[in-house]
Amino acid sequence: MSPTPISPRLIKGAIIGIDVTNPVASITIFQYNPDTLTRTLQAQASGGESNSRSEPQRLKGPPTENIRLDVEIDATDQLETGGIASAVGIYPQLAALEMLLYPKMLTVLANTALLAAGTIEVVPVEGPFTLFIWGPQRVVPIRLTEFSITEEAHDTLLNPIRAKVSLGMRIQNYNDFPLSHPGFAMFMVHQGIKEAMAVMGSVGNAASFSFNLSI
Repeated sequence: MSPTPISPRLIKGAIIGIDVTNPVASITIFQYNPDTLTRTLQAQASGGESNSRSEPQRLKGPPTENIRLDVEIDATDQLETGGIASAVGIYPQLAALEMLLYPKMLTVLANTALLAAGTIEVVPVEGPFTLFIWGPQRVVPIRLTEFSITEEAHDTLLNPIRAKVSLGMRIQNYNDFPLSHPGFAMFMVHQGIKEAMAVMGSVGNAASFSFNLSI
């Protein structure tokens, strides 16, 4: 009898919010990897139409890259085994994603107290440093730009037990961070990997192009 083939281990995508004061505040590992992921890149060209002839290929920086994907979350299997899902459904998973867009409550209360004490200006609250992880080649800092939740089923207490989350995010590049911020180094690593991949693809394409010319 032939041995059963061993399937490769599936790496799951994730979105993680890093907060020094609360390290596990927002960790979302995708239950099911989305089937599709849409990326849109917009070039950051230097100047406008007036000087486009003098600097036709000059760039101000990396392109603005936006990502869109739909994530499915389902607690049906967990409901049969009990545990957290049987009590609150997938509410914790949804809350972990939503908290990426909320200022910390303690910080809001502290700022409110400062305003009540007569402080003229309060610095806007800084959100968590957020990472989008899509395999070892793509670990990038992001900012969520769009977020919608479609709750498709509920338990008897109206807790969501199945939902589709549509996410829009913008990759943050080195222009978004000071030099000392970890996001700066992470994007540089991301671009370095992308450049290496481009060389690999170009070498293969060049070899194929030369072969076609020789025929």
